[in-house]
Amino acid sequence: MAKEPTHIAGGAGRPLAVVMWLIPLATVAVGMRGWLPPLASEHGAGIDLMLRYLLLCAAALLLAGHIALGYILWRFGGQPRVSFRMATPKQERTWSFFPIILMTLIAEGGVFVIGLPVWGKYYGASPADSVVVDIVAEQFAWNIRYPGQDGVFGRTSPSLISLDNPMGLDPSDAAAQDDLPSIGLMFLPVNRPARIRLHSRDVLHSFFLPFHRLKQDVVPGMSIDVWFVPTQTGDYEIACAELCGFGHYQMRGLLRVLSEADFEAEMQQMPTFQ
Repeated sequence: MAKEPTHIAGGAGRPLAVVMWLIPLATVAVGMRGWLPPLASEHGAGIDLMLRYLLLCAAALLLAGHIALGYILWRFGGQPRVSFRMATPKQERTWSFFPIILMTLIAEGGVFVIGLPVWGKYYGASPADSVVVDIVAEQFAWNIRYPGQDGVFGRTSPSLISLDNPMGLDPSDAAAQDDLPSIGLMFLPVNRPARIRLHSRDVLHSFFLPFHRLKQDVVPGMSIDVWFVPTQTGDYEIACAELCGFGHYQMRGLLRVLSEADFEAEMQQMPTFQ
């Protein structure tokens, strides 16, 4: 028995084509609104630029794909038979490689050009006048430490960790005696570079300052440095962006960005380790 030809209702093809065109337009329209919190750091401008570039590339691909699909439905929706080969093998290969090359040159190349300077800013050498903060993450708190008047961090040891000494500071080390420890509360001066040294006592955490576009995983056994420049005074949440256990939801800290004078006053008032 001869196989019946495959039919597509001509009346259904064009409404489907319109739907294919409207979906990406609505998606792009919704995506154009601002989703990020207000920027409060100098470094974050590069992050925002890279995110906008990626979203623009994704939107262009979404539009192009749906426009092509809508055209096919509009143009060929009423044909009495669907052919499984609508192009020559050479044409199929050409149109398969073209999107790959386009994505590599435009999307990936753009990310490299935009993202490499941003990476260098976050992980390169910080200025000499940077405020250096040492942070040890644990389930479920941020242990924060500043060097004292000597400007040197004291020695630590895992064997010295206790409830009263969560960072394991060595009391016999003279450099440790004037260190300024804090739990969950960090002070930084506005418009001055801040270098953050990150460590973990137990599991994988992620140090996240949404308003400053700073997010860095805190890996056990590693010391990771990252720096940025806060540009707005105020109070900001320090969040953990890594599911680190049952108490992950309560692992929150506070970053307080102050004027230079207020920052120095806070440093004078903070109690030392000894």
